[in-house]
Amino acid sequence: MFFPLSKIIGFFALPSNVLITLALLGAALLPTRFARFGRKLSVISILLIAIIGLSPLGNILILPLEQRFPPWDDARGAPDGIVVLGGAIGPELSLTRKEVSLNESAERVTIIATLARRYPNARIVFSGGNGGLIVREGNEAEFAIELFKSFGIDPARILAEDRSRNTIENAIFSKQLADPKPGQRWLLVTSAYHMPRSIGVFRRAGFEVEAYPVDFRTRGWIDVIVPFNAAGDGFRRMDTAMREWIGLLAYWMKGSSSALFPGPR
Repeated sequence: MFFPLSKIIGFFALPSNVLITLALLGAALLPTRFARFGRKLSVISILLIAIIGLSPLGNILILPLEQRFPPWDDARGAPDGIVVLGGAIGPELSLTRKEVSLNESAERVTIIATLARRYPNARIVFSGGNGGLIVREGNEAEFAIELFKSFGIDPARILAEDRSRNTIENAIFSKQLADPKPGQRWLLVTSAYHMPRSIGVFRRAGFEVEAYPVDFRTRGWIDVIVPFNAAGDGFRRMDTAMREWIGLLAYWMKGSSSALFPGPR
């Protein structure tokens, strides 16, 4: 029940969806006796669309997420294993086009080529099924395996978890598959903005991992004063940030995360 509900709430929690809905509602009210309210609603929606789309507001919200965990330091030695979270591969498009289709989170999987060479004894767990609510064709794991093989990684090192639909299931199923032993060190590779929520969920699941953030969307705090050149870019950044903040709150309230805003130990 939580999965479909989270998808529905997530849709209406995105600023782009909310403002488009309000603008359409305002337009629908114009021919009615509520025309005055409809005009106000439309004007407010258009103004907010301009502000959110062009201002650096999305960067302001995503930066605390990206800055929460520092880059991983290998001073303590090589890891025993690496967990890679899905979200970088479009399973439906990959299935249709018969090739691996990567999205803007591609670094989640491309960095594995480097890490696999650097730490040749580390096991690699890819965790990702299909998180779609309506269209659920194919799963990320099957295409990730093919991609990792193309990197020259020995298939014997790769463990594929193809059942998970969200971060909670990523943690639960990855732990079952990896079966980490006391004293072992595992890296968790995911987008920097997604790392706080991921770490919190893995800690709650009893799987201690070390953050290896990738896929940064900002250069740093300088981007809090830099506007976007295209409204679509600003909205995409805002939607990403809001989805993550709302996810942090929802997971914490549900008891699926170790803290409201997990950070380094």
